Amino acid sequence: MTTVESSAPSGRTPPPVRDWPAHDLDGTDFDPVLADLMREGPLTRIRLPHGEGWAWLATRYEDVRLITSDPRFSRAEATCRQVTRLAPDFAPRPGSLAWADQPEHNRLRRPVAGAFTVSAMKRLRPRAQAVLDELVDGVVRDGPPSDLIERVLEPFPVTVVSELMGVPAADRPQVHAWTRQIISTSGGAEAAARAKTGLYGWIRSIVRAGAHSTGEDVYALLGRAVSGGDIGEEEAVGLAGPLQIGGEAVTHNCGQMLFLMLTRPELMERARARPEARGPLLDELLRYVPHRSTVGLARIALEDVEVAGRLIAAGDAVHVSYLAANRDPDVFPVPDRIDPDRDPNPHLAFGNGPHFCTGAVLARLLTGLLVDTLLDRLPGMRLAVPPEQVLWRHRTMIRGPRTLPVTW
Repeated sequence: MTTVESSAPSGRTPPPVRDWPAHDLDGTDFDPVLADLMREGPLTRIRLPHGEGWAWLATRYEDVRLITSDPRFSRAEATCRQVTRLAPDFAPRPGSLAWADQPEHNRLRRPVAGAFTVSAMKRLRPRAQAVLDELVDGVVRDGPPSDLIERVLEPFPVTVVSELMGVPAADRPQVHAWTRQIISTSGGAEAAARAKTGLYGWIRSIVRAGAHSTGEDVYALLGRAVSGGDIGEEEAVGLAGPLQIGGEAVTHNCGQMLFLMLTRPELMERARARPEARGPLLDELLRYVPHRSTVGLARIALEDVEVAGRLIAAGDAVHVSYLAANRDPDVFPVPDRIDPDRDPNPHLAFGNGPHFCTGAVLARLLTGLLVDTLLDRLPGMRLAVPPEQVLWRHRTMIRGPRTLPVTW
């Protein structure tokens, strides 16, 4: 981790700027660079592979919650600058919830909110279970061994999200290819930009086609919202893109969770012996798994704000780490231990504040169905290879196994 000294806008000597190169990490081990930053203090400074300059990094639970809910820290302002970041391509779109501040955030979220409620997920559950059963039927029919990523964990979330969004079946392979490239850091900025151009152009056409649709899928809702003047077409396109990509996170998160259960017999035994208590176990695994590489989207301080005893000056860029917050020992005793009985467990795996994940209820539904169905349908499920032979995704913003070969 390289150190670069820099002057302090507040006049007080700031912490050094640390280069965070985003090494490819196999398995579910915590990022050693992030662990070092946490030890250095609750508020450090980082420089990521792309963008310009440096940014503050908050790692303590209390500070992360403050920054992500305080209107003095703006996502929208970060669209005007090349803030240091992991993603090679940076092209924020009008309408993207990820970059909106209040009250714009609520205005943009309103047209699609009904598609992601608890009641909507209850209606979706039978169809999602049917999709999953068909995939697992194929696995059982073909017999062991089987790669769960290829056969179940990739196609299941993508199919359900595509149906929820309203993606025609014929278009799904191409849409999936675009979303996979967008979350990858391989291929550089040009490949990511091409994928975004393709995906967002396709979204624009399907939103236009939904203007007079009576359907309840997301693209129909957006089409009617545009035709009714509630949001603009570019806003609808920017709103839909991240929602379309959401299935990728379920694949990778659930892959990590299953890997942990397959390599820690006590977790698998617990899950099988107490199916009624799988919810708290999955919550604890969500807290524990290293969901992403480095950090996500930055914010800009709109005025001077004191955080963790340091002055963040107006105009400074700020990143938060939900992964670090989920390992804060002041909130999660013995944070590096997986404790299925952890109570309370106020983890931030789905974010915090206005930018709490829109698809959190959907993600919980899909994850629960995957674990329940695989454990129930594949008795004695275990890895078909030594753990060190499981392949992991490299050069990606979302961590997870690339293969998960099992037998049963």
